[in-house]
Amino acid sequence: MTTNTEPRDTSSIGAQPHKLSPIGAAMRALSTITGSDLAAKYKLREPINRVAYEATKTGFKTLGTANRAFAQAAGGGSPQRPATPSKGFFNLTPDDEQEMIAETVRDFSTEILRPAAYDADNAATTPEDILKRSAELGITMINVPEAFDGAASDRGVVTNALVAEAMAYGDMGLALPLLAPSGVATTLTNFGSDAQQRTYLPDYAGESVPTSSVVIAEPRPLFDAFDLQTKARRVPSGFRLSGVKSFVPMAGSSELFIVGAQLDGRPALFIVESGSQGVVVEADPGMGLRAAGMGRLLLNDVAVPASALLGEVEGDEAAAAYRNVVRLSRLGWSALAAGTAKSVLDYVIPYVNEREAFGEPISNRQAVAFMVANMATELDGLRLVTLRGASRAEQGLSFAREAALARKLTIDKGLQIGLDGVQLLGGHGFTKEHPVERWYRDLRGAGIGEGIVVL
Repeated sequence: MTTNTEPRDTSSIGAQPHKLSPIGAAMRALSTITGSDLAAKYKLREPINRVAYEATKTGFKTLGTANRAFAQAAGGGSPQRPATPSKGFFNLTPDDEQEMIAETVRDFSTEILRPAAYDADNAATTPEDILKRSAELGITMINVPEAFDGAASDRGVVTNALVAEAMAYGDMGLALPLLAPSGVATTLTNFGSDAQQRTYLPDYAGESVPTSSVVIAEPRPLFDAFDLQTKARRVPSGFRLSGVKSFVPMAGSSELFIVGAQLDGRPALFIVESGSQGVVVEADPGMGLRAAGMGRLLLNDVAVPASALLGEVEGDEAAAAYRNVVRLSRLGWSALAAGTAKSVLDYVIPYVNEREAFGEPISNRQAVAFMVANMATELDGLRLVTLRGASRAEQGLSFAREAALARKLTIDKGLQIGLDGVQLLGGHGFTKEHPVERWYRDLRGAGIGEGIVVL
């Protein structure tokens, strides 16, 4: 267990005018995707095309195979980093561009993701049509610097949180594989070296975005993200990685991973291409988040070059980058939980108002009304802490406290909202006729996830 030596958070909310962010300008032309006829047009209820493998329900095991060759680029210059201008205060009101992006993503998630969620959950994979349509949204592009044909000039942590929340409002299981490449792009942008950025980031600025994810979690009880059992040892050619990783979305078709491993007693991040010798992927479907096609990553003495170490730095700097990635990921999971919890709340309110017992709506009963009120209260608390943490991270301020609180609220209150939603529907909440049981299962997964979504 590592000891946190960071100074305590001493900053506070100021009162300076809120500056509009230029992030996301490239998405303006894509607002037409919000049309309500999209779901019917792309026939997302048709039998789902299994992209990476067959028989997911019974499991698969395959050697990692890269679908593209990443041309290694020479570095030597300074890496591109987005600016972190101080906004002076925390404002819950999105600026015009953030509001446009969030509305576009929410329309996409409700019109396309939600109708496909039931079938995707049963098949334990994400339809290829949805992957293609998501790439056209340009979600990943907003985290790629302009030097690599992206749209990021300033850090967009708050924007990413709003996107994750809006995407999960449709379905968290489908949101994970769609947002995971954006997490990789964010990590490379914020912590990658010049050579790493030149090698990988250009592919994240187009429509053919590599299927990829940040991989932190390991399949063991009481997993601690800062005490990894996956090890990295030095060899003359670079490093060799050994261990098992879990909670990997679209594992069977992924092309790139950013893997957390213990190096000289400290955690660090390594870039691993799926075609590397010794990389084995196996299915690992669970109780929730089934549409994400979760799998395990087996690293059998995988050789990676010295340039695979994220940022190509070691010691305290590598550990600090890892620590920040984990915290940003925890905020990401909290944003996902907030989006799904809002779905639960929006679903149960009309239900309890229309469902009658003993000649009146069940919402007239105090026990029901109080339960709905508690759900709304806890959701607001979860969302407030998450967005405040995102705002502080965006400004380059300490956000360790907010990330820890957001994770705690996700584990406790996010799960409780899902459980209360099932309870309020009574027997209907236990059946797959209503989506609340799936949302409850997904919220349970959000409380144990590490990595994947990095804001």
